[in-house]
Amino acid sequence: MTKPQIRKHGTIKFGTVESTPIVFRGNLYRFEYCRPAESQALAARNPDNPNPWSSFHFIDMKTGRRLPSFARDHHLGCAYTDGGVMYAVGVDKTWGGDTLHIFSSPDLENWICAGELHLPGWKIFNTGVCKKDGVYTLLMEISAPVEEAGEHPFTFRFAQSPDMLHWTLTPRECVFQKDRYAGGPAIYTVGDSWYYVLYLEAGPGPTYTNCIARSRDLISWTYSPLNPVLMYDEAEDKRIANPFLTEAEQRQIREAVDINNSDLELCEFNGRTIMYYSWGNQQGTEFLAEASWEGKLKDFLEAWFD
Repeated sequence: MTKPQIRKHGTIKFGTVESTPIVFRGNLYRFEYCRPAESQALAARNPDNPNPWSSFHFIDMKTGRRLPSFARDHHLGCAYTDGGVMYAVGVDKTWGGDTLHIFSSPDLENWICAGELHLPGWKIFNTGVCKKDGVYTLLMEISAPVEEAGEHPFTFRFAQSPDMLHWTLTPRECVFQKDRYAGGPAIYTVGDSWYYVLYLEAGPGPTYTNCIARSRDLISWTYSPLNPVLMYDEAEDKRIANPFLTEAEQRQIREAVDINNSDLELCEFNGRTIMYYSWGNQQGTEFLAEASWEGKLKDFLEAWFD
């Protein structure tokens, strides 16, 4: 087996982490979660959002245009599109909240809150969505309750829906890696019988690397023998891929601690696999970087196993 050769292009943004590359009506977009500016220092790091509340928005990658913000006071979002509709999922009000809202839009301009999943007592963080055999699957990174998350949170649980709006929890045995930490998830299907999950594995130090596993039933998981998918690398992660970063931002990039590659998300555009990921110290000082693989998403995911 040959490990897929990912090309890291470098850092593109400061103060933004959770981002999803996604194709909508033939155009490439980047979905972004804007964290709130809770202090002057954070506001300086997050020029997209000077407000004391969080929100989501999309960036048109062809023009650079930022589309209207939506989902005020929602966190840790992800995006998914199907049937000419764009969906976004976010945690209501706070990290580790117990309620997810599903927003929908036909044009990325006008949004409604179309669905809800309320799980009293749960602590929910990052999410991801995929579709297989006509059923949507929602992956949830959770840290509580202990009977769901295990004694070594974080871990992943799942819910399913016929319409992206009404969700039912899968049986408790549908869980990913309760014996140790798993974070920063994304989930994909590519027309075969598998669910592919990208996730964060913690190592000594601590350090953090992005890995991949797959399952046919969300119960039994196979880990790639080629893991990790992404390993932190100062020379590559700190490369400047956005010429509009200020000198102050570039200096902070040069001086930052890099022990982490996380929150990897993918899409296919024009036969190429587009990637965004986070690097930094996994404690709040983090940067958004771009990478790619020269081939189709299906081939990329399968190559880690076949």
